[in-house]
Amino acid sequence: MSNDAVTLAGPLADRTAWRTDRCPIGKALEVVGTRSAMLIMREAYYGTTRFDDFATRVGISEAGAAARLRELTDAGLLERQPYREAGQRTRYEYRLTEKGTDLAPVVLGLFEWGGKYVSPSGRPPVSPRAPCPAPTSVPATPGTRRAAP
Repeated sequence: MSNDAVTLAGPLADRTAWRTDRCPIGKALEVVGTRSAMLIMREAYYGTTRFDDFATRVGISEAGAAARLRELTDAGLLERQPYREAGQRTRYEYRLTEKGTDLAPVVLGLFEWGGKYVSPSGRPPVSPRAPCPAPTSVPATPGTRRAAP
C-alpha cells in the first residue's frame, strides 16, 4: 500500500511544532467556509455588486444574502459603497477589496477542481440554449489580481 500523503517541508514538516487552532486554512474557513460565502465571492468576481443580484445568482434568501454580505464586509473581502438611483433611497453596492481579490486563486482553484471531479462532464453547468463545446478552464492573468476573460 502506498502512502499518498503530501510531505511538507520547513517549519510545517513537524506537525507537533505548530498548533492546529492557529492553522491558516482553519482561520480562512472561518471567513469563507460556507457555500453561500464562496458563491457570493464567485459572483463578485463576475462583477455582481447589487444585493438583489447576489441573492438571486447564489440562490439564497434575502436574510441569507444579508448575513453573508455583512460577514464578508466585516472580514474585509468586500466593501459597501453607497449609490442612489433617481427618486429612490440610498442603497449600497458591494465591491471587492484587495483582500477579496487576493482570494480569487482559491475560488478559481475550486472551479477547476469541481470541473474535473464533481461537475457533470467535467465542466460547469451551462444553459441548454448555450451548450459548451469544450471543457472550460480558468486562466488567471499574473500580476493583475483579476481573472482573465
